[in-house]
Amino acid sequence: MTGTVVEAPEPIDKDYPVTPVPSHARRTTLSLVVVLVGFTVFTPTMLAGATIGPAFPFWQLLGVVLTGSAILGGYVALMGYVGARSGLTTVVMARRSFGSRGSKLASVLLGGTQIGWYGVVIGTIGDLTAQAAGWETFAPRAAIMIITSALMCVTALYGYHGMYWASLVATPLVLVLAVWVAVRSVTEAGGLDALAAIEPVATMSVATAITTVVGTFASAGTQAPNWTRFARSGRGAVIACVLAFLLGNGTMIVFGAIGALTSGEADFILVLFNLGLVGWGVFLLFGNLWTSNADTAYAFGVAGAELLNRPSKAPFIIGGAVIGTVLALTGVQNNLVTYLGLLGTFIPPLGGVIIADYFCRWRAGVPEGHTLRALEPRSLLAYAAGCVAAYVTGALEVGIPPLLGILVSAGLILLLQRGRRPVPAPARPA
Repeated sequence: MTGTVVEAPEPIDKDYPVTPVPSHARRTTLSLVVVLVGFTVFTPTMLAGATIGPAFPFWQLLGVVLTGSAILGGYVALMGYVGARSGLTTVVMARRSFGSRGSKLASVLLGGTQIGWYGVVIGTIGDLTAQAAGWETFAPRAAIMIITSALMCVTALYGYHGMYWASLVATPLVLVLAVWVAVRSVTEAGGLDALAAIEPVATMSVATAITTVVGTFASAGTQAPNWTRFARSGRGAVIACVLAFLLGNGTMIVFGAIGALTSGEADFILVLFNLGLVGWGVFLLFGNLWTSNADTAYAFGVAGAELLNRPSKAPFIIGGAVIGTVLALTGVQNNLVTYLGLLGTFIPPLGGVIIADYFCRWRAGVPEGHTLRALEPRSLLAYAAGCVAAYVTGALEVGIPPLLGILVSAGLILLLQRGRRPVPAPARPA
């Protein structure tokens, strides 16, 4: 009938994994801070800090962590702003930058790396629980991994709402553990002056250490739009990202590094043992890892939905959780530093392309009738160049590889896309 308004059908998934978040579904800045801080106040980040702590004097260590966290926080804040303004997840935004087919690269990279990180967390829980309980056999450790993975998977299936409440409950738990470790470590060392006088017992280049700091949340930070798309303003998204990724993530790295610096151990499990905190540590650790890994499962769920262009993230959350659990059972958590190095090298240039391309071409949205290209060669070239720059400088141990990767990829986009604007598709003849 002429003049009849046809209501758009409700999305199958109320979290809008492949469509913009409408205004009525947007959340307050405080709500977003709770979710993102719950994501980054993350105990395995302390484990990353424990790997770099014994390699530097205390004050140099703080400089390394501050530099890496500033790079990560600034980068994620820009990603978060773009997510809030567009209302889209990272992998859906990648369709605009890389093309409808080229975006599959982002989905595979981001979804795949998050599955790996999910496995690291599951494996860490299994190892800590086994050591705390004195289990020597593999079976009970495997059972803990499978059970905890199932709980995290179910939380992720509830989407933003489930992650908000899990973060609200669990974040204070890990803050208690983090402060506990730091205070006990400084006390054991004999105070701050004694802590500053501790000589390094390991070696690591500054470039590798900064890359490790950035790598802790390079993949997850690139997917910050998965959550900031729910923000009511770009300013609110930036505030939440800075609080979470600069202060929250940086503090957790410092706390883990202090524990390792005073004990001379790069293994966070042994740090807890040395401080006599394993029993309570496991209890508090589990509460934290539950919420953080639910966010991780959510991230690879929306990546899978984009990859196969499905309206629901649920099948991909379940499938990714199964793969991540299998990786944990094979010991993926034992290669953390190498894994973080790869994330810090190959993920930030992807975000550099998306950020620069948004400001070049998409600030005003997608013109009516515009059809996305299948591939955007300029964006693919810029991403590849950023990866090469980050990898080469990392191999030569010069500069700050993640920052260089972002700058090269973003700079090339600003150069190659200069003056290009999306235009409506030509009208078809009647």
